[in-house]
Amino acid sequence: MSSPKLTLKPVEVLLVEDNPGDIRLIQEAFKEGGLCSHLNVTRDGEQAMAFLRQQGAYSESPRPAFIILDLNLPKKNGREVLSEIKEDKELRKIPVVILSTSTNNEDVAGAYGLHANCYVSKPLDIENLMRLSRSLEDFWLATVVLPA
Repeated sequence: MSSPKLTLKPVEVLLVEDNPGDIRLIQEAFKEGGLCSHLNVTRDGEQAMAFLRQQGAYSESPRPAFIILDLNLPKKNGREVLSEIKEDKELRKIPVVILSTSTNNEDVAGAYGLHANCYVSKPLDIENLMRLSRSLEDFWLATVVLPA
């Protein structure tokens, strides 16, 4: 007797990243990961906040289950975005994963001080970035229980 197949609805994830190469690799890793997720992408801090607040071109945007946020973004940096998310009653419960090339202790401590849920150093090579992206997807979509 085989067990019934589980039908999972796509889980929305927001990637806030300005590097096109990193975006492509993370999208590919999530696609290969096999978990039912939909990776939404914004390329700067202002777009990210418009997406999250469903403003302008993002008026129909879905609420993400979690956010992957780069610190070094144009227009509004990742620290500002993280601060705005965690100050907003509607957005603060969305887990935010900081993904940055910086390993500077001030950046790490600052992100946690703004209530980031975790801080991950962005690998500099393709293989490790793909591995990290799959690990993030597996942990945040298959291991932890996220708020509805």
